[in-house]
Amino acid sequence: MSAGHDYSGVTVAGPRERPVTDPTSLHTAYLLSLGDDALVYAQRLGEWMTHAPQIEEDMALGNVGLDLLGQARALLTRAGEVEGRGRDEDAMAMLRDEREFRNVHLVEQPRGDFGQEMARLLWFASYQHELYTALVSSADETVAGVAQKAVKEVDYHRDHATQWVLRLGDGTPTSHARMQAGLEAVHPYVAELGEDFAAARWAAEHGVGVLPSTLSDGVNAYVADVLEQATLSMPDEPRWRARGGREGVHSEAMGYLLAELQHVARSHPGATW
Repeated sequence: MSAGHDYSGVTVAGPRERPVTDPTSLHTAYLLSLGDDALVYAQRLGEWMTHAPQIEEDMALGNVGLDLLGQARALLTRAGEVEGRGRDEDAMAMLRDEREFRNVHLVEQPRGDFGQEMARLLWFASYQHELYTALVSSADETVAGVAQKAVKEVDYHRDHATQWVLRLGDGTPTSHARMQAGLEAVHPYVAELGEDFAAARWAAEHGVGVLPSTLSDGVNAYVADVLEQATLSMPDEPRWRARGGREGVHSEAMGYLLAELQHVARSHPGATW
């Protein structure tokens, strides 16, 4: 967006396409929403290697990314099985175009400073914790299995972000200000996590998944408690917010992310190692 224009109240519109009603497509889309969130955020967290405040944090964020990558592999493999077009996890990750990805905008945004990343991780891990706690009873055995393992992983992710938010928020005036700025920067992307979409409604009706809106109270309560302890303020309602990621509408950052993520696979199609 160029300077000098007032974009207050502007939202990202969803694609004007015929709604998907086929159960197989809806099941696949729900699995992709879970797997793509994890895959794309794993890619972003990998960018912190050698850029975190200390070596131990390089390793910590790398390990969080690896946990998310493990979730993505299982979920994308299952999505390929349900879809029935012969696409495995590699094809799902490396050979889909931007409009085929179903992740929220929050996870695709470029890496900012460390306070901003901890704000993003706090919101996302809090969401995943509520999500996977609910999905342990999924009618899809693969989803249930992923959830049983992932809920333990994301509990650590959430705690890790919590400790940093507390440390920075209740630290020096500079760390407090930068942590607050990080919260403000990610806030326009948060509401999309709790937005219901067609595939989630189908999944909830058939016992496969859960409506994101039912998770919001738990997520918001946890984050609000952390911010109070950290002497930080919950940002005001943003003038605009991201939407449309679940339908394949993404920000400019997504194209650059996929170009880096998929470069080797697309440059050497069919190669194995």
